[in-house]
Amino acid sequence: MLLLVAGVLLWSVAHLFKRVVPDARAAMGDAGRGIMSIAILASMVLMYLGYSHAATDFYWGRSSARVGINNVLMLLAIYFMVAAATKSWITASIRHPQLTAIKSWSIGHLVVNGDSASMVLFGGLLAWAVISVVVINKQDGKPALSVKTSAGREVMTALSAILAFGGIAFIHIYMGYPVFG
Repeated sequence: MLLLVAGVLLWSVAHLFKRVVPDARAAMGDAGRGIMSIAILASMVLMYLGYSHAATDFYWGRSSARVGINNVLMLLAIYFMVAAATKSWITASIRHPQLTAIKSWSIGHLVVNGDSASMVLFGGLLAWAVISVVVINKQDGKPALSVKTSAGREVMTALSAILAFGGIAFIHIYMGYPVFG
């Protein structure tokens, strides 16, 4: 579990570093991008190893209802990620669509996985996403949101999200993680 905690903490520190200590990050110059990239990659390795090898306690199990809630939240998370890239209409209402996607993804995984390793991983990433939104809004303020979009862009965003969801579901099933029921 220590690797998992270290991974979540490293992820959070690497992502928040620029916002929390901007002078230190600026002093790193161009090398800072590489260092942060390595830190983020290392955090993902630590999270993967920590999660897959964690001795964990179980508090609740899967049920059809929980899986259904998770799948809706996953589709929503993927939609937010795609919308952030395509500047879909929803980005005029949601200030941080990628962080909102992480929150939806985290909550979905917490609903369906009731073990302590999942609480550390998904709960930790949820906390990081919430803290990130607070820090960004405090520093940048809340500028007015406006988006110009088209029906074609909205259709492509929705179709891309559905296709990505299908691909991610296939990968989960292939890796042995049940996606349905």
